[in-house]
Amino acid sequence: MTVLGVLGGSGVYDIAGLKKAEWRRVKSSYGETSDEFLFGVLDGLDVVFAPRHGRGHVHSPSSINYRANIDALKRSGVTDILSVSACGSLREDLPPGHFVVVDQFIDRTFAREKSFFGEGLVAHVSMAHPTCNRLAQAVYDCSVKAGFPIKMGGTYLAMEGPQFSSLAESKLYRSWGCDVIGMTNMPEAKLAREAEICYVTVAMVTDFDCWHPDHGHVQVADIIRVLTENAEKAKTLVGMVAPLLKDTRPTPCPSGCDRALDNALITAPGSRSPALTAKLDAVAGRVLKA
Repeated sequence: MTVLGVLGGSGVYDIAGLKKAEWRRVKSSYGETSDEFLFGVLDGLDVVFAPRHGRGHVHSPSSINYRANIDALKRSGVTDILSVSACGSLREDLPPGHFVVVDQFIDRTFAREKSFFGEGLVAHVSMAHPTCNRLAQAVYDCSVKAGFPIKMGGTYLAMEGPQFSSLAESKLYRSWGCDVIGMTNMPEAKLAREAEICYVTVAMVTDFDCWHPDHGHVQVADIIRVLTENAEKAKTLVGMVAPLLKDTRPTPCPSGCDRALDNALITAPGSRSPALTAKLDAVAGRVLKA
């Protein structure tokens, strides 16, 4: 059974056609989630919306409890995550209003808890291919059908923030071949992989990063306008993707997302921390109970 989780800004949740909508708090072994989650049914598909920053945008990128959010989504039965994220562009051919279906990340964050595992139960999951090809193709096809400008595949540079890049940093990231820059998709993607949830990011460009010669002339009103337009497009996209995913989820996942922990646990069963094992009942229950 497919359950779609949507991580993003508050504007995405006011979506037409959402039935049985109800905000509920989901308890997590890893503390408080960013907010209550919105549960509903969209075109016959169970959907769980998670406000990444909390309603009213009360959490900074560094203060988001990413572990609690992903753990709670897993506990809610979520099998697939569509992450929608505002970002800056590092490429001339990706102007404001364009979308990128991200397939690679460079993680430059440093002040966040990045794993469910740790002392007492160590695991190493592969992040070579951090997103789900099936979800990526579905998002791309729906965007093309809707007429949204979108690029299939791209590298997302995750910075710590909350300040934006210096000019030197922006130029450095461009030299690395990065496409977009944002503050929220790491460690989100890593944790989704540890939780064996299929994950894809749609990066929505709001402006050019500071490398661009016109960056200094961007007005806040322009960014807000693009943000609003992108949120409307994101709602359309979720509405199109939901029915497409309802009947098309193969088991097992062709990208291996739902088996990411098969060879990841390193700590011998007899040496595992009982307390940490208990916390991992949702995230790693499939392999811990095997």
